[in-house]
Amino acid sequence: MASASFTDDLTCSICLTIFTDPVTLLCGHSFCRKCLICFWDTQHQCPQCRASLADACTSEDLCTNFVLLSLAEKAKQTDVIDKEHITAKAEVADMCPEHDEKLKLYCVTDQQLTCIICRDGERHEGHTFKPIKEASASLKRELEKRLDRIPGDIKTLERLFNTQAENLNATKDRSCQLGSQISAQFEELHQFLRKREEKLKNEVTRQQNVDVEQMTKMLNAIEAELSQSRALQAKAVSVLAISDPETFLKGWAKGNNVMLQGASRPKASDLSVVETSLSLGPYESHLKFFVWKEIFQVIEPREVQLTLKGEESQTNLSVDRRSVLHRTNFRSPTAVPRKPRYTASRNLSQREPQKNPPSWSYLERFTPWYHVFATSANVFTSGQHYWEIEVGQIGQTGFWEVGIQDHILTFDDGELFTDCPEGETLLTLQSIPRKIGIYLDLSSQKLSFYDSTNMAHIHTVSTKSSRATSMSAMLKMNYTTPNILPFTVCWY
Repeated sequence: MASASFTDDLTCSICLTIFTDPVTLLCGHSFCRKCLICFWDTQHQCPQCRASLADACTSEDLCTNFVLLSLAEKAKQTDVIDKEHITAKAEVADMCPEHDEKLKLYCVTDQQLTCIICRDGERHEGHTFKPIKEASASLKRELEKRLDRIPGDIKTLERLFNTQAENLNATKDRSCQLGSQISAQFEELHQFLRKREEKLKNEVTRQQNVDVEQMTKMLNAIEAELSQSRALQAKAVSVLAISDPETFLKGWAKGNNVMLQGASRPKASDLSVVETSLSLGPYESHLKFFVWKEIFQVIEPREVQLTLKGEESQTNLSVDRRSVLHRTNFRSPTAVPRKPRYTASRNLSQREPQKNPPSWSYLERFTPWYHVFATSANVFTSGQHYWEIEVGQIGQTGFWEVGIQDHILTFDDGELFTDCPEGETLLTLQSIPRKIGIYLDLSSQKLSFYDSTNMAHIHTVSTKSSRATSMSAMLKMNYTTPNILPFTVCWY
C-alpha cells in the first residue's frame, strides 16, 4: 500500500478518498470537482480554510490540476498492486511451506494444518487427520457445547463471588465486633486496675500525711528542747566565767540555782525519733499476685462441677458423683485393652499399622495400676464450655485420654497425640502437661486443648465430622498413685 503521508496528501478533505478530477482554488487547496460543486451549492467558501470565493462557480470555471490527477492515478494503481500482493500472500499462506502443496488436512494430534504429503510423513506417523471443513465444523460444535456451559459457570461463579464477598464483609464485621468486645473487656480490667492503683496510691498518701504530721510535731519539740538546752549551756558557761566568789554567790542567790536544776534534768531521754509507718503489707512485695487474685472477683468465675457416671465397674465415684476416686482394691496388673499403634507419622493418608499389631498391652507385672473410665452425665448441646482434668505427673499415669467421645487428646508410651475421625496427629511438646484444660465451642464446632497451668495452647481440632449423637466430657486413665480427679466446668 501507498505510504500514509503520501495517501493523505492525495486525499480529498470532503469525500476522504483519493482525488478524482482534482481542481485547485485560488487559496491553494484542492478538492474533487464534483465534491467542490456540491459544497458550493450551500456555501461560497473554501471547505478547508473558509476563504471567501466567487458567488457563482460552474464546472467550466474550475481547471483540472493535472499534476495531482497524475499522482492520484498512480496512488490508485499502487493500492491495487498492494491488494493483489496481499491476496497472493494469503494464497501462499494456504500452501505447505515444506512441500509446496495446498493445506487440505487438519492434524488433530498436533492441532495444525497439513498437506497430503505431511500426512504420510514420519513426523505425523500415527496421528489423526480430518478434512479442514470437517475439523472446523467439529471444533465449532465443541466450542458451542462449551459455550452452552459458560452461562451456567458464570452463574455459579457469580454465586460464589457474591457468597465470598458476603463472607469477606461478614469477616470484617466479625473482626470489628470481636475487636470491640476485646476492647470493652480489657477496658473493664483497665478501669479496675486504674481504680486499684489509685486506691493504693491514696493509701500511701494517707499514711504519709499521718507520719509527716507526727514527725513534724516531734521535730518541733526536739528543736525547742535543743534551743533551750543551747541557751542553758550558754548561760551556765557565762556564770562559770565569774571569777569573783562574792559576785558568783550573789548571782546564785538571785536564781542561778534554778538553772542548775534545769541542767540536771536530761531532756533527750524524754524524746524519740518517730519511725515511718508506710507499708502496703503484702501489696508491697506481692502486689501483682494479690491484684491478680482480686481480678477473679471482677470476672466473677462460677465453678460448677459435672455430674459423672462410671463406664466400668472398676470406676469409683464420690457420693455426690462429682469426683473420680481411687479404689481401695486397685486393679490387678492384667491385660488392658489398647488400640493398635501406628507409625510415628500418624498421617491418615500415609499411616500403616505395624505388622501383627498387639490388641492387648500388658502392664508391668509387679506395678499396681489403678484404672478409671468415666464420662459426664451432663450433655453439651450449645454454647461454649470449659473444663479441666488433673492427669498427674509422668510416672503416675502411663496412659490417659481426655476430650469428648470421638475427639480426644491421648498420652501413651510417652507420646501425646490427638485422635479424631480424620486421623491421628502427633504433637511435640517440651513437657507433658499435668492438668489439661478443654474448651468446647459448639457454635464454631471446635475443640481446643490447653495446658491449664499456664494456659498454653496445645492443639485445636474441628468437631464437624463428629459422629457422636451427644457430646459429654470423657476421661480414661491408668495411674499408679491414688488420686482424686475432678471434672470441673467453668463459665466466665
